[in-house]
Amino acid sequence: MKGFPKPLALSVSVMLEGWTDDSAPGIGPMGNPLKAGVLDLQARSWAEYGPKVGAWRLLDILQRLEVRSVFYVSGLLAERYPELMTAIVAGGHTVAAHGWGQNIIPSYQTAEEEAHDLERCIKAIAAATGRPPPGWLSPRCTPSARTSSLLAKAGFDWHADFFDSDLPSLHRTPEGAIVAVPFTMEVNDMPLYVRYGAEPEAFTRVLERIVANWPRLGRPAGCLDITVHAHVFGRPFGAIEFMNCLETARRYEEWAWLTDHRTLAGLCKTS
Repeated sequence: MKGFPKPLALSVSVMLEGWTDDSAPGIGPMGNPLKAGVLDLQARSWAEYGPKVGAWRLLDILQRLEVRSVFYVSGLLAERYPELMTAIVAGGHTVAAHGWGQNIIPSYQTAEEEAHDLERCIKAIAAATGRPPPGWLSPRCTPSARTSSLLAKAGFDWHADFFDSDLPSLHRTPEGAIVAVPFTMEVNDMPLYVRYGAEPEAFTRVLERIVANWPRLGRPAGCLDITVHAHVFGRPFGAIEFMNCLETARRYEEWAWLTDHRTLAGLCKTS
């Protein structure tokens, strides 16, 4: 892609997810979901580690390694933890939007409900950081058919709910164009560790397998995401692997570079 300094862009993202008071993560470390209608307070407490502890540890690692990231934040967490939002911005990172709550899926909402939640998400992040969020990733990465149009109308620069390309591209909507940033799942703690039960070291092993072999694949340019959740790999066992992964990526600087979605969206808009 024009503007890429090196063929393989490694985008670093931190998911900072919250659930509304009447909900909890549908999956957690205990493994056995509670029966319908019962609020899983263990899963809620597990998730709350993210804004209380995990995000701060990940911020420290990013600062020490001098890596810039996009934090995808639930609007309700921006409202509840403004001091954390301030620290993220002060560290040189970007606060993007990740829906109002992780249990609110745009594809299940009416047009009015989705527009309402988008508006309050923008307001909460802007109030906490001093600027509206420039990018968006839906909860579960599952938008509605109208999400891109709503984002373009609201002035967002990029939308990351796309899985059909190796490279960013301009996505045309009835409300104007927005950059479609591809989101890859291969180096992501949620499927690797939580869903598939792989050991933490798999995170770095998968990353190195892809990056080391990239020149052999033929196509010169592409994007690969390095994604952690503050309530999952913000814990010590995962944070160690996050450090290992970033340090491993830097061993392949001949053809790979650490970046973030905001930078990729900017390159797409100017190319």
